[in-house]
Amino acid sequence: MKINTVEFIKSAAEFAQAPQDGRPHLAVAGRSNVGKSTLINYLLGRRSLARTSGKPGHTRLLNFFLVNEAFYLVDLPGYGYAAVDRQTRGEWGPMVHNYLEGHPDVKALLLLLDLRRELGAEEARLMDWLGKAALPFFPVLTKIDKLKPQARAKKIRVWREHLPPEVMPGALSPVSSLLKIGREELWAKVSLLLAQEPADGES
Repeated sequence: MKINTVEFIKSAAEFAQAPQDGRPHLAVAGRSNVGKSTLINYLLGRRSLARTSGKPGHTRLLNFFLVNEAFYLVDLPGYGYAAVDRQTRGEWGPMVHNYLEGHPDVKALLLLLDLRRELGAEEARLMDWLGKAALPFFPVLTKIDKLKPQARAKKIRVWREHLPPEVMPGALSPVSSLLKIGREELWAKVSLLLAQEPADGES
């Protein structure tokens, strides 16, 4: 996909503040230290559009970027190792859940996973819920440049073998901005979903 324009539109603290203008939404989620901002910048071909931080849990709102004036890429709050108080962290789950379940224009979710780790309980529960909600999602392996090629290939095989049945065949995508790997392949997977016309009766 060729990215011509990207515009930050707004940050939202609750579902009701999300844009609802009929354009499709592509959401991005992951643990707070998975490299989400780096991946978003890579996908959009920008250096610092999504702010990176050395402190996990930097993103606490739903952040909306309008891409090519055609769809929104939505940076969701991280989870897991968030460096915030328990009350704030507890509010993120309902906010994200309400947005993913209730917004009519959410077409797909990119779920970021650290290649070096194993599938966590939070990710497994999220995948199970996404499957039940019939929301297409794509597991994206990050931090792949942290391993040497042979170890990297082995870990990718392990992930493919152990992902739950909710994951669509061929959905797993290793991506690295440093190695310049996976960007076009991932866009190719989600582009058809973003191009779908609303069904009759939908906005």
